[in-house]
Amino acid sequence: MLMSDGLLRVFWPYDLPRSSSPGVIVGWRNSELDLFVLTVLEDVEVRSSLFGSSIADPRNVDNALRAGILFRNSPHPIVRIFALCGRSAMHVLGSTNSPDPPTAFNSSHLYVTTSPSCKVPRIWCPPETNLSVQVFMFHRPHPTRMEYMSLDPISLALGDQVFAANQTDAVCSKIDTEEEHDNAKGGKLVEKLKLHTVVKHVPSSKEQALPLIINQVNCAYEMGKLMEKNSHLIGIRVKRSMSVGERVVESATTLWDMFVLGVSYVFWQWIWPVITRIFVIGLVFHRTIAEVVLQVLEWRAHPDAAALKDISATAQQVDIRLQQFCYWPIQYVKLRQRKDNWESVTTSHPDYIRFYNSLWLVANDVIIGIALGSYIIDNANWVAFQINFILTGWTVEGLQRTISWLMDWPAGLKLNNELAAFLGDLFLWVIENWAACIANLQPYLPHIIYVVGCSSFAGASMPIALFSDLVSILTVHIYSFYIASARIFNWQLTIIISLFHLFRGKKRNVLRNRIDSCDYDLDQLLLGTILFTVLFFLLPTVIVFYLAFASARMLIISVKAALDTCLAFLNHFPLFALMLRVKDSRRLPGGIRFELREEHDKSTASQSPTSVPYIHFESIPLALRAMFDQYFQLGHRLRKHYLAPRVIFCLITGRFVPPIHRRNLYGMQYSMLPARRATMMEVWSMLTQPRKTGSGGSTSSSMGGGIGTAANGILKVPGTFGQGDLRRRGHR
Repeated sequence: MLMSDGLLRVFWPYDLPRSSSPGVIVGWRNSELDLFVLTVLEDVEVRSSLFGSSIADPRNVDNALRAGILFRNSPHPIVRIFALCGRSAMHVLGSTNSPDPPTAFNSSHLYVTTSPSCKVPRIWCPPETNLSVQVFMFHRPHPTRMEYMSLDPISLALGDQVFAANQTDAVCSKIDTEEEHDNAKGGKLVEKLKLHTVVKHVPSSKEQALPLIINQVNCAYEMGKLMEKNSHLIGIRVKRSMSVGERVVESATTLWDMFVLGVSYVFWQWIWPVITRIFVIGLVFHRTIAEVVLQVLEWRAHPDAAALKDISATAQQVDIRLQQFCYWPIQYVKLRQRKDNWESVTTSHPDYIRFYNSLWLVANDVIIGIALGSYIIDNANWVAFQINFILTGWTVEGLQRTISWLMDWPAGLKLNNELAAFLGDLFLWVIENWAACIANLQPYLPHIIYVVGCSSFAGASMPIALFSDLVSILTVHIYSFYIASARIFNWQLTIIISLFHLFRGKKRNVLRNRIDSCDYDLDQLLLGTILFTVLFFLLPTVIVFYLAFASARMLIISVKAALDTCLAFLNHFPLFALMLRVKDSRRLPGGIRFELREEHDKSTASQSPTSVPYIHFESIPLALRAMFDQYFQLGHRLRKHYLAPRVIFCLITGRFVPPIHRRNLYGMQYSMLPARRATMMEVWSMLTQPRKTGSGGSTSSSMGGGIGTAANGILKVPGTFGQGDLRRRGHR
């Protein structure tokens, strides 16, 4: 119960009837002065007023609510709606357009005036009541269209992925581990700062009731339509006997219905179970094969070793598709369970968006792949020639020209001829052997391109992943050159720094990690000075080769990053969510917005015009920033890894820069997949379990069970509530 504070709050939907005919207001009574309107029943039994006109009788509506007549033929038990909205019963809140003028204000029965020319209701509340009136206007979400309101933005990623993304894997790099440690340390500091807040706002009872009101808003449309559909049952109606013609028509209809019922019974009870069981067995068989392949892709020689999917982009793409195939049946079963509950229950809406977004992405991937694969297959020889030309021109001939240029004083730099010739001849010898291997591969290149084109029929992501792996394999010699030149440069730089300390009469204390003074002999100083001079003048030659191969390595990383970005868009682009935002933004709630609108009420009963605040609240669409949040996280992760001061220091000193782990780099592609894959027994039990049947309006009982209170504080309504006694009233 909300506490009364002299403020009358009325929640009124925009789409309620605005006619001038009398009606009865039905809704939730959250407190004495906090009312939520569900519907206005106009076509109900009427009685004569004091002035001889007919008005709607609220007593009949109240009796119908108590007997459960307005909840007949409900698709599901009405107790679920009561539990979701936190109330045990609905009430008659007042009347609309009553011809009898009210004599005194009563919060238990409001008098409201509506007209077609006015979009908002006029609530009669005289000034002597010392009550402030606030009318909250809103559009009822349509549950059939999966529209709903939410205080928190809808999450397009699974909840368990948040925990999985924060776990530290054994194969993660040290830089990523330190980054996670810094983030955790910053989070602890923020929590400590919250403890030192000077002014802390304590939520009021009405603010705490806001989530409950949001649930009532989401259930308003479905419950309103149900009561409007049963409004004709209000009042006593005598069942008349049928005529002879009606009896003949009923007999013929009954005979045809019996025939249709028999045919449908045979199909649903005998044929359909066989078809579904065969389909489930085939699905489980394919699931078994997928599980075997996934185990191969995830196998590690030891816990610290990388799996195959962590090394190869193709293996990772196969892993993603197989995991999607394993998760689709579970998603479908969960979505089918939506029909066993009210449409106003919004817990499955994010699963619906994830499921169809995944299907759309795979469908688009296959469509683009078919077009791309057809082109590659039809032009396999030309594509193979172009790839061979590019590889030979850039990775063999272009690299040979670059090395030859470095051996002959590049850009006027006077390098050491002997060292440059030695390093150049060594790298050129490796390139010649690599070129011989590439030449042996050329006859088979069209066949390899043809296989890549055939893989496109599984989606455009497959040839992109294969091409990414081919780039890694065909440029392995450049990677080896980068490792060798970086190791030589780092060794030489380390030795020069040590000899520089010797020249100054100091040495590095490894145990205490500091520079200490040291006394050297004359021969040690002389030898160290000579070695320092020689290595210092040879350093520019090594730097030139190191910069050349490091630049080539960075270029290859950029190409692979572009290919992996294409894979990320094909696997994780929120296409379905974007289309929903354009088509119906209320299906993607990102919060709630309140807007104050004041209108002056000049009623005849009041002596002076009063200003009644009308507060309009509506759902805020999910922001584009939130839709692409995974991509922003990816960009932040790349920036923290490759542009960190430690990484730049490693590049300058020639130390090995570890590539960012594939799991951390492309973890967003798994954000719509569960962290733990369901086992075979779980899949079989979910696919073969019998579906729950039955509805809330199929049984008849009285309200003798009483109303209790659940453990969570929400009023619990008995399952027999709302069914009424069908023997009390007849049918038309």
